[in-house]
Amino acid sequence: MPLSLYGIREWGGALLGSLLISAAAAWMGWWWALAPVWLAWLGIAAFFRDPIRSVPTDVSESAFLSPADGTVSAIERIDAHEATGGAPAVIIRIFLSVLDVHVNRSPCAATVVRCHHRPGRYLDARTAESARVNESNLIILDRGGETIGVRQVSGAIARRIVCPLTPGRKLERGERFGMIKFGSTTELILPRPDEVAVQVRPGEKVRGGLTVLAAFTPAPLDDVL
Repeated sequence: MPLSLYGIREWGGALLGSLLISAAAAWMGWWWALAPVWLAWLGIAAFFRDPIRSVPTDVSESAFLSPADGTVSAIERIDAHEATGGAPAVIIRIFLSVLDVHVNRSPCAATVVRCHHRPGRYLDARTAESARVNESNLIILDRGGETIGVRQVSGAIARRIVCPLTPGRKLERGERFGMIKFGSTTELILPRPDEVAVQVRPGEKVRGGLTVLAAFTPAPLDDVL
């Protein structure tokens, strides 16, 4: 399985170290040391796996794909959010364990408006408080003149948020755009919560770029006339 270039420093450095240790162990005749060395490297590499995925083509343009692999930990409706210009929003929060794929993907075709990094704490990402106080990076995306958000939130182990996006960058649905190294949380923030049909529930497993999290419902006929 391919490994993410976002983690080349970690898995590449571990690979070099494993090769050097293996060479030294072989020279000294310590063949028994090879197995644990390479098992440890495989464990590190697994954190940075980046599976090749085909974005579904049979879903509505109004649908939003999951921006991350993991488990839906919460669904909240709030009165205002920065990502929606201070308007009401619905937040779908996804917890990523150390066993999940950590590469983030765009939930829809959109243009990057801006990224807002906030320093913070490093609480366990499974707690509700961590979503409010942990280090985070909010990515605001323009989708047809309306803004949505994807927020990367660090965890107790995750101490590095990777996001190379810049304003004006165009993203395709399901396109990779960064990662949070090791356990963490990713949020999808959508406007018009009364018109959002959430397709998942807390506790459900989702896969980035594949699982439909939500979709806008058709406008009532009275609103169209």
